Amino acid sequence: MKKLALHWQILISLIVAILFGYYFKDYIKYISWTGTIFLNSLKMIIVPLILSSIISGVSSIGQGSNLGRIGLKTFTYYITTSLLAILTGLIFVNIIKPGVGINFTQKTNTDNLGELTHSFSDTIINIIPENIFKSFADNMMLSVIFIALLFGIFINKSNPKTKAILGDFFDAVFDLMMQITSFVLKFTPIGIFGIVAQVVAQTPSLKEVATGLGWYMVTVLGALLFHALISLPFLLKIVGKINPLKQLKALSTPLLTAFSTSSSSATLPLTINAVEKNAGVSNKISSFTLPLGATVNMDGTALYELVAAMFIAQVYKIEISFAQQFIIVGIALLTSIGAAGIPMASLVMITMILSTIGLPLEGIGLILIVDRVLDMFRTSVNVWSDSCGASIIAKSEGEILKV
Repeated sequence: MKKLALHWQILISLIVAILFGYYFKDYIKYISWTGTIFLNSLKMIIVPLILSSIISGVSSIGQGSNLGRIGLKTFTYYITTSLLAILTGLIFVNIIKPGVGINFTQKTNTDNLGELTHSFSDTIINIIPENIFKSFADNMMLSVIFIALLFGIFINKSNPKTKAILGDFFDAVFDLMMQITSFVLKFTPIGIFGIVAQVVAQTPSLKEVATGLGWYMVTVLGALLFHALISLPFLLKIVGKINPLKQLKALSTPLLTAFSTSSSSATLPLTINAVEKNAGVSNKISSFTLPLGATVNMDGTALYELVAAMFIAQVYKIEISFAQQFIIVGIALLTSIGAAGIPMASLVMITMILSTIGLPLEGIGLILIVDRVLDMFRTSVNVWSDSCGASIIAKSEGEILKV
């Protein structure tokens, strides 16, 4: 018998978990351990994964031709659009407040909210650890990210022999962590069953949850559409002098493919083909910007992770100040760059973000209920942003485009 695809397994697990949590609340204690083990497994891989992924990503960005003019333009574009996307999500989630009004019967201890409970100045100071191994052991994610950035930057500044050895080493560690992550994620349906069933059992009213999730979806989709139909076309028109409608028509096939497959990597060959043949971008530009974009540029995913984290904070009635929200913006940006290439990146990224800011990981059970639908939209936004970047950079290099 043909094995069901993972996303179908997850969907079935979600449905069974909701029914079990609603009708068999008294028996939750017998299955909730599966969710606990799954969350512990995710926590276990966070530090080595984020350390190796960021070091590998930052050190590889600075190699060879990537240091040139096109590389600088590409990296500037990706940072700019990711920040625009995240800030758009931040505005939408603060206006709509989708998590307000959802109540749980189980109270969560929020006395210790990790690094964000300190003042802004203390948080900045604590980014630089006194002992790097202590920061690893205590899951001080801001410190881990800072250490990873330092390693990645100075690997590029090392002599060729050191650079080659360390670059290959961290690439190998990242590859190993991806394999371990893939293994852990095979148990996602079982873990989700335990997490979601417990969340449903702790919720007095499923109507409240359904309403809250409905507003959560409206928030994510509204922010994604604003970024895709306002922010990116604005950059196309003003910076690239490109017709957004012609660009959209040229990319219709890869965008529809991204929507149906929820995979920007699987869509990459179609994106390159459409950008070159339909938009008129040269292979020199597309072969560099698009594969890099599929690895480090995740506008839709970064936006989604920010909204998800804020939604969970609202559900658990955790106040996050404006200054602390901007720290989350930075974390979302860095994790979107560092973790974009891993399987089921959104699940691992949101685990990283929640761990960093001290929010309860059990909140993942809520957002996973509607994750599959939102994944289709955010992947399309990722591909759309990559293609816009390729055209803008090609135009800045003096190329004559068809759009």
